[in-house]
Amino acid sequence: MSASVATLPIAANKPQRAASTEPRLWPAVVVVLAYWIVWALVAAFSSNPFAKFMTLFFGPMLLAAAILGWWLFFSRLPWINRFWGVGCQLLLAVVAYLLAHASVNWMGLLMYATPVALTGAVVWLVVTRGAKTLVGWLGLPAIAALAFGYADLIRIDGITGNLDAERSWRWTTTAEERFLASQKPAAAPAESAPEATAPPALSPLVASAGDWPEFRGPNRDGHVRGVTIETDWQKNPPREVWRRLVGPGWSSFAVIGNVAYTQEQRGPSEAVVCFDVNTGREHWSHLDTARFEEIVAGAGPRATPTFHNGKLYALGGRGTLNCLDAATGKPFWSRDILKDAGREKPPEWGIASSPLIVQGLAIVFAGADPPNKDNPKPVKSVLAYDAESGDLKWFGGKGIHSYSSPQLATIAGALQVVIEDDHGLEAFDPASGQPLWNYEWLIKDMFRVCQPVVFDGQRVLVCTGMGGGTRQVTIAKEGEQWRATEDWASKDLEPYFNDFVLLGGYLYGFDGPIFTCLDLSTGKKQWKKGRYGHGQVLLVGDAGLALIISDKGELVLAELTPKTLTERGRIQALKGKTWNHPVLTASGKLLVRNGEEMACYDLSVRP
Repeated sequence: MSASVATLPIAANKPQRAASTEPRLWPAVVVVLAYWIVWALVAAFSSNPFAKFMTLFFGPMLLAAAILGWWLFFSRLPWINRFWGVGCQLLLAVVAYLLAHASVNWMGLLMYATPVALTGAVVWLVVTRGAKTLVGWLGLPAIAALAFGYADLIRIDGITGNLDAERSWRWTTTAEERFLASQKPAAAPAESAPEATAPPALSPLVASAGDWPEFRGPNRDGHVRGVTIETDWQKNPPREVWRRLVGPGWSSFAVIGNVAYTQEQRGPSEAVVCFDVNTGREHWSHLDTARFEEIVAGAGPRATPTFHNGKLYALGGRGTLNCLDAATGKPFWSRDILKDAGREKPPEWGIASSPLIVQGLAIVFAGADPPNKDNPKPVKSVLAYDAESGDLKWFGGKGIHSYSSPQLATIAGALQVVIEDDHGLEAFDPASGQPLWNYEWLIKDMFRVCQPVVFDGQRVLVCTGMGGGTRQVTIAKEGEQWRATEDWASKDLEPYFNDFVLLGGYLYGFDGPIFTCLDLSTGKKQWKKGRYGHGQVLLVGDAGLALIISDKGELVLAELTPKTLTERGRIQALKGKTWNHPVLTASGKLLVRNGEEMACYDLSVRP
């Protein structure tokens, strides 16, 4: 035994250095810095809201997982302290969740409070060199309480087009509450109206040339014809005619003469509202007890009313389809399109289909519940009702979801209804509902919102945001068979819910938040300029004049050519998030609105 000991290396008899007990903090610092650097880069340079959202959603999860792994296995802290730190974070996160405003759910805590709480904890550990004292360890729950406590003081009023949260202190009044507080009896004058008397009763209304009877105009193409507007905004800027509060909702306007229609939320009721274009005074309103609400866009109807033959057809966010007397608001009939489609609940972002009236039918898109193998049901996504009686005449379609509206077109001499949905493009004979052709472009975990555009009598444009792009399809009929052929596909234009316009062989619209021009013959980008966010555009006349409203309510007069975009004027028309489509009347009055207010501007030529 002694011999074996004598042969041991001398180094073995030297005293061993004790294992380090100092906290290992550098991995946590690296993880936190990496998270915020990625966050800053995506926030500053990404034009893809979906990529930004994924960073904000999954980034905190990865951050939490990395910090937890370091904390439990590589921090060198005493185990009791490790459990203390984890327990404090979890306990305060649960308490914050229970006390948070209804709009700040677990997702809000994850995305906005968790990164701050974890970053604060790491910074505290670095400053205190491992929080070795009682005060140091009490600082950890204090920091978590501050981070998660802030989340209990706010509410989320919605999400911007870039998928940023709109935050307010939870005790402040909402825009909807301010609107409801301002409401007066229907016969009382609006605050902004110059007259002190009630508006006169309306005579039976008839559409004429220059009217805007439905979503995006008579052709649903966002092109205003036969109207001349002032182009020198330095000398004669747009004149505000009136302004009034409005209930939440993302409807646009239908305009017949000096009468306009829109939809809004009034507390527990969806309202179809008729008002005077010249004064903003309400003529009548029709209420249905219904409310659709979700975190991104908030509450309110999404569709735009349609005027036809003295009647108004309006579809609410929960699927109530009304046929009303356009002059009085008297109801003729009403249908629940979700019930008729066999749906259990509205789609994720609500019913957004503006009714299309053709050949005595009111056609809408209802969509369908996701497929269920245990209880398969036929898809009845497109519904056609008798415009006079409300009877269901036909149904069909393959699409499960869409936030677009039916589009009327004549292709190869055949009148047809074109639908853009998750399946791609589908076309139907309006009288019978017989499918004519389809172009398959399936999407998953994404939505189509833009209006399909048919031009040259045979070509159709279909768009998908968040990385999808734009495709042009040519439709041809050979004998009794229809054929859809893709001409080109481009990633240079990826509009989400921002419709576009066509002029002279070029497409002008939003590629994410930036205005862009494409050559329709090739799909190639001509230019990309003008950061107007996720706004909307109106084409005025055929000389390239456009009215663009940004998602922050800025109204821009722009001249569009295949070579460039030139701004001719700009004003702040509205306050707050603005996604609604503007409307220009035959008299040169521009109607704009968002979920908080609406206003009328006179753009007519003045001496």
